[in-house]
Amino acid sequence: MARPGYKRRLEAVKSAAPQQIGKYVVARELGHGTTSNVYLCHDPYRGHDVAVKLYHSEEGLTEKESMVRRRLFFNEAQMAGMLDHPNILPILDAGEVDDKRYVVMEYVPEARPLREHCSPDRLLPLGKVVEVVFKCARALEYAHSQGVIHRDVKPGNILLTRQGDVRLVDFGVARTARSSPENIRGFFGSPSYMAPEQVTKHIATRESDLYALGVVFYELLTGKRPFYGSHIEQLRQQIVYATPVPVHKLRAEVPPELERIVNRAIEKQPGRRYRSGLEFASDLAQAFQETDRVHRKIVEQERFRCLRHLAFFQDFSYPNIWELLNAGSWEQYRAGEALLQEGDLDESFFVLVSGSVLVQRGGETVGRLAPGECFGAAGYLDEVIRDTGIVAADDTEVLRLNATAVEQCSTDCQLRFMRQFLRRLLKRLGSCEVPARQG
Repeated sequence: MARPGYKRRLEAVKSAAPQQIGKYVVARELGHGTTSNVYLCHDPYRGHDVAVKLYHSEEGLTEKESMVRRRLFFNEAQMAGMLDHPNILPILDAGEVDDKRYVVMEYVPEARPLREHCSPDRLLPLGKVVEVVFKCARALEYAHSQGVIHRDVKPGNILLTRQGDVRLVDFGVARTARSSPENIRGFFGSPSYMAPEQVTKHIATRESDLYALGVVFYELLTGKRPFYGSHIEQLRQQIVYATPVPVHKLRAEVPPELERIVNRAIEKQPGRRYRSGLEFASDLAQAFQETDRVHRKIVEQERFRCLRHLAFFQDFSYPNIWELLNAGSWEQYRAGEALLQEGDLDESFFVLVSGSVLVQRGGETVGRLAPGECFGAAGYLDEVIRDTGIVAADDTEVLRLNATAVEQCSTDCQLRFMRQFLRRLLKRLGSCEVPARQG
């Protein structure tokens, strides 16, 4: 239960946006929290934008709360210029003005916290999850090599940039080699991501950070945290003693290799976890290669399944279909995209796998083709200028083939292809591959 007046003080802080913080000119608020607000500011001396975290006034706080607030500030302030890694948000400056303390960070436009992808309906693709965790593991390896233990690794402290890159942020509760004993003690961080040794109030180590990253990994894969509790003591019991639901039961497509990595990262005993971020990242790199190979195999099998059900391939053996699938180019188009335009010089032959396309001449639609139908026969036989255009009516997939690719297939496959090709061509003979215009 919040203390009386706490929410009122917080709302007052939110609404009181300053015009300037030190030398930094405030443009707008980027976010707010219980201890600080973050503003987009302009640095007039360097001529670029920065993000400035302004700690709230200590007015009305107890002595203990003021001490914690100061500790958070000084922890971050000492990081200025200390960590230089592409996946760690750099702290550029720190200072104090009008009894308010601030920390200046790099501004990353449109970066969003990773927690937005921690619900079952907003999960990232497996490959992207592996990439994100890989980069975080490398960032932690670097921080640890500099004597810094983050102590609060969680989705809210990992930013995903507009370009899909990663930034680890918020070293307010970090422990460094220069930390004084009072900075080390205390229950800091986010309990749901704490290792067993942290929730039992032992000193956090690099293994504790890697455990937290393992929890983040579990959550990104499944949309669920491995441990829950209605209150802190129940959560503590879960973290120390309980076994989480296996990842594959929450997301069946997760391969065993990734699940093995998650399980090792969140082992109860620190000695059974990854010894370093580098070791964690190395396992992820190997798993990514295996995951990517498995993913490609699944995609290829699904495409084969689609082709063998089309009328065009009814007389083909399975090996023949695989030959053409490997010889051709599988292409996807969004509704409204042009596959072919009038006046194009093209020698491709297309089999429509899914969706539908419109056949157009002179800007008018003169036909519509459905899955299993083909187009481009004239260009395939003899490279000609197209007198019709083909536009996707909805999301569409096609198999594009040309004579050079088909010639690389077996003789049996080529004969079956030419038989089907000529049947399709004869059906359209005299109509220039499109239905005759009415009237």
